Amino acid sequence: MDKLEKYRQIVRDFLTEQVATEQGSAQVECQLIFDGEHDHYQLLDLGWDGLKRIYACYIHIDIKDEQVWIQRNMTEVDVAAELLEAGIARQDLILGLHPPYKRPYTGYGVIAS
Repeated sequence: MDKLEKYRQIVRDFLTEQVATEQGSAQVECQLIFDGEHDHYQLLDLGWDGLKRIYACYIHIDIKDEQVWIQRNMTEVDVAAELLEAGIARQDLILGLHPPYKRPYTGYGVIAS
């Protein structure tokens, strides 16, 4: 398995595990969005809580140039640490949810400008 396919599988497995731990309700559905063609992966909730519309993206991960970008994490899970433990190289994990000037201090990958 090449690096890109390995990273895709790790991301899909990680998000699938996260859904298994979700405490949903009958009116709110936890969805996994896997776009393998463009390498966008999301975990979101959608539905209704009474009269209130629920639409929330909790985790968003992209793969660009064989690097895994964590774009959003609204959970208590340390997504980067989990992906690192699952086999993604530290230098290939980019914390896209942090501004570029902070990324050199995160201990993860950095994109050269």
